[in-house]
Amino acid sequence: MKWMYCLGIILAFIFTLRIPVYAFIPSENQIVAPEKVTVEKAEDKPAFDLWGRTFSHKKAHVLMKTAKGRELLSPKNGAVKIDQALLNLGRKSFYEETFGNEVFLSDILGAFNGPLTIENFQKAIKELNGKGTTNLQVELAGTVTMGGKIYKKGTKVDTGFDVAKGSDEVLGLPLVKSEGRLKVGLSCAACHATVDSVNQKVIEGAVNTDANFGLLLALGTNTSAYFARADIASLKEYIKSLERIVVTSEGKKEPLPDSKSLEAAVDDSVFKWPKGNFDVSSDFISNPTQIPDSFTLGDHPYSWSGFAMAGPFKGLSTLNNAVHAQGSDLTTIAEASRALLGIDKEVYLGTILQNAANPKYRFDPTQGKKPSEFFAQVDPTPDAPGVNQAIKLPTFPRSSLVSPNGVIVSSPGTKAGEQNNAMSAFQNTLVPPKAPVKITDREKQLGKRVFAQGSCISCHAGSFYTNNQIIPVEKIGTEPTRALGLKKAGEFLKDPVIYSPDTPVPVPKGALVLKVPTQGLNPGQINLAFGIGNTKGGYKVPSLIGLYWSAPYLHDGGVAVGANIKTQFGPEGTLNKSILPDPYNSLRALVDKSLRTQVIKANQTSESLRKSNVTGQGHEYWIDASTGFSQQEQDALIKYLLTLK
Repeated sequence: MKWMYCLGIILAFIFTLRIPVYAFIPSENQIVAPEKVTVEKAEDKPAFDLWGRTFSHKKAHVLMKTAKGRELLSPKNGAVKIDQALLNLGRKSFYEETFGNEVFLSDILGAFNGPLTIENFQKAIKELNGKGTTNLQVELAGTVTMGGKIYKKGTKVDTGFDVAKGSDEVLGLPLVKSEGRLKVGLSCAACHATVDSVNQKVIEGAVNTDANFGLLLALGTNTSAYFARADIASLKEYIKSLERIVVTSEGKKEPLPDSKSLEAAVDDSVFKWPKGNFDVSSDFISNPTQIPDSFTLGDHPYSWSGFAMAGPFKGLSTLNNAVHAQGSDLTTIAEASRALLGIDKEVYLGTILQNAANPKYRFDPTQGKKPSEFFAQVDPTPDAPGVNQAIKLPTFPRSSLVSPNGVIVSSPGTKAGEQNNAMSAFQNTLVPPKAPVKITDREKQLGKRVFAQGSCISCHAGSFYTNNQIIPVEKIGTEPTRALGLKKAGEFLKDPVIYSPDTPVPVPKGALVLKVPTQGLNPGQINLAFGIGNTKGGYKVPSLIGLYWSAPYLHDGGVAVGANIKTQFGPEGTLNKSILPDPYNSLRALVDKSLRTQVIKANQTSESLRKSNVTGQGHEYWIDASTGFSQQEQDALIKYLLTLK
């Protein structure tokens, strides 16, 4: 058996030699310089992470002199060594690692097999003539109807994807040559980096505010693969005949939904997502959340609900993992589809694969095989539960605090979770650029005083301007559906375990399994994060660092105002009209009752936003005349907030 394991390692190494044809990693002169901060002494920089507890080089040097200290900082104890090699891997993974999601996106979903094509993306980049853009406009290769409107062939649509000056690649969309053809994958940089509209350089860690993922999905030929994240009440509503039958796990016969009618419904649902939003909860409700920034240090717990609270780097590795472990590959939850969705795994897989873009992955129920049997024959990663490169945790397919689906993405030839940990270490070094906001010392002091007087500091406290808590939805008053988005996963939780960070991938038999410490976590906060127990869920208090680069505001991204404060309200009046939200005016709408009322009203008049549960409501902590603050005080507060570092 040892020779088989060695062969597996060799094959894994060969597999990792596949190189993306295009994967943009900016050089130093292609990056907007970050804000200058106090320079850390080398001895004070983090050298190890132990379940979120950081050890400086100075402290680690002392500990490593003793057997007890070496045991404490051993990977067998869960410690992750933070060195330049890890940071380099983190940056590389952030920009180019897809974990193989090009298979799901291109071969199954067909995101670039319909009216949006790779060829037209490349044509659009060529037309830039070396200039950068924050919104690559791409011609449609065919006529299509979306949202009741006909878009003719040749029409240029907003993708929201970015191209840096001097680059011929789309930021965060690596092209991978596989099976003799080019496929498009998705890396973290597509969402968590953007191009500055002024100098066309990359801002690492900033939100790609206008990334048009709803459009990208809707133009796919098999958007039905995302049906669990769309506004779909039940698959039974789309059963038109009993001709396409699958045999379930229990041996019963069930029909598959009509692919055309389901496709139309899912297309219509995701097309309504506002730009800069993405739905990460498989709950049959369209409730996309705003993409967060990656200025992550001190901003735990992570995600809109704070569910990523355990594991390495205070849960940041859990968040990084979730993006690829299930966000970019929905086949990974097939084994848990009964518990999470009330759908047998054969029906679930059959629904996803029956209209796959690539015939190789297209399931035909007339061939006499179960969907799972067919999938096993074509799956490029047979040892993983989906098509992405991943490893099963011992808890699979159950959820845990370190993985919503019991899977950790890890490329063959690396260590278990190494790339997630590397990206966490890298993201924690990111600092936003200096905001182009002029503020005097007097305004800064006034803004700081208003920040305290208005009780902002009660939640947004400390060095990172967050109390690191999850607030009940009833208290914060934000649109409630997202707060329950992970309820089923929460009810499916098992005690978290993970492989030691020095475990090779593929994982050998008998690999060391570690219990993830949870004794420091508040059970009430866990319940709020997942919307379980006697709670209705909650929303995590975000850090305020880098606010200038993260407009619009709130977890649904509903508080948006353009440069014209009289007419450009909400995502409908800004992003959906190719107008970027103005940070100053949007932040004013967050704290000004009268202006917020106008934003909410504008959101309510938009069918797309109503269907996507984007309201801009909640967080009613006013700094305006209604609470006794002057215009001058409000202005000072806004400038103060936009320049926090």
